[in-house]
Amino acid sequence: MHHTDSLRAAYLGKRVRCQEELLPLLEARLTPSRTDRGQARAIVATAFACFDAATATWLEGNGQGDILDLYDQGLAAVRG
Repeated sequence: MHHTDSLRAAYLGKRVRCQEELLPLLEARLTPSRTDRGQARAIVATAFACFDAATATWLEGNGQGDILDLYDQGLAAVRG
């Protein structure tokens, strides 16, 4: 999927739709002062970007290691 343009495009389209469907769920969990749709969208996009980075790193390493650990490392990097 990551090396075939048509499959990657289909994946990205599904991912965008999934992110949009997750927005109301996240907005319901944010505090009233943080209900800005842009903030919710940024949070969801960041989570998906960290997953993509973990997946790419995992694939480069031929599936070695725990992909969830890579995801956690990505989130930690974003949080600073």
